[in-house]
Amino acid sequence: MSAVLTENPRSIAELIADHRPGYSLDQRFYTDADIYELELERIIYRHWIFAGHESQLPKPGDFRVLNVAGESAILVRGQDGEIKGFANVCRHRGSLVCLEEKGHTDKFSCPYHGWMYDIDGNLFAARNMPDDFDMAAHSLKTVSVGIVHGLIFVCFTDNPLSLDGCREELAEPMAMFDFPNLKVAAQKTYDIPANWKLSIENYQECYHCATAHPEYARMHTLMLDDEKKDRVQNHMLENMEACGLKRIDIDRIDTAARPGELGYGYSRTALFSKYKTGSKHGGPVAPLLGNLKDYDGGGSDFNFGPFSFMLAYSDHVVAYVFTPTGHESSKCEIYWMVRSDAKEGVDYDVEELTWLWDITTISDKEIIVNNSKGVHSKYYEPGPLSGMEKEERSYIEWILQELQRPYRTGFP
Repeated sequence: MSAVLTENPRSIAELIADHRPGYSLDQRFYTDADIYELELERIIYRHWIFAGHESQLPKPGDFRVLNVAGESAILVRGQDGEIKGFANVCRHRGSLVCLEEKGHTDKFSCPYHGWMYDIDGNLFAARNMPDDFDMAAHSLKTVSVGIVHGLIFVCFTDNPLSLDGCREELAEPMAMFDFPNLKVAAQKTYDIPANWKLSIENYQECYHCATAHPEYARMHTLMLDDEKKDRVQNHMLENMEACGLKRIDIDRIDTAARPGELGYGYSRTALFSKYKTGSKHGGPVAPLLGNLKDYDGGGSDFNFGPFSFMLAYSDHVVAYVFTPTGHESSKCEIYWMVRSDAKEGVDYDVEELTWLWDITTISDKEIIVNNSKGVHSKYYEPGPLSGMEKEERSYIEWILQELQRPYRTGFP
């Protein structure tokens, strides 16, 4: 258990108790290494994190490495065809076993002393060990893996939150876009020298969109007042059924999550009438997903816990994953997904597909870094959130709630 839990719980408890609802967090929540250690235990390692699509590991031996907050996991398609997760830590003296980001192999060989593991994590070679050495007792340690309609999630605890509700309630909206039959057309990582919460808080609100993201604001309606938004939304709802979509709203996000389950949510919001999808020109950038018949002029938001978010247009899905790399550094990984039979250069152009969320994320990175610099100032104090920052307010309340949870067994 970390020192913060045993030596100085009172000061953090007081910070939580003193938080003013409807305001941003105290400076220490963004800068304090002890609070970050508590977040690792209570939040970061406890929740599922999106790690890619099943299509990225089509054959036994195909692998990817996921790095989150100092932990490293190998995701590999096993001999039985199932995707497995292993801690990327040799059972000899702890070296990283796999140094490549992705690839195909029939074994994992530790680069330090040459211990070898098969693709099911079993140790099968260890030079110059005693005759009674038990290789079966030194397999790679497992990391929890969950599959949700084609999406791969990883959790760094032996007793992860249940994904059952997520699988069941999101089955219908995910089926509309045929998530199991998507493929990753592009993937980019954006390193952000700022606390992870600043990165996610920025994503949670669109109060800044009109001034900071002109490209986004000219097609998305989230920054409109309710009356104007309703008019555009009603037009989309009238077209939805004919296009092959249903009106579904699910909110089990943050504090609305059921006990013992990962939080999740779904909603669809209209684009401005000129835009069929999230593209520079407003027109299609890829073939329609699933069995959709036409463009309804909307974009669907999927929430999968506190770190993983997706925006489903009618012709492509954009996934965003925010994770810490340290107590004052984080990264955003974006995946652009299209239907599995779409051909690059014929059905879609990667530059066109990625344009909007690449330029928006580059802009967001600058915003977050400037926010971080101000938060570090001796003049910073928590400020009031606007009516357009309701999701951020809910997220902050949820973080404070999670930090007060009892220590969970099963934490590695």
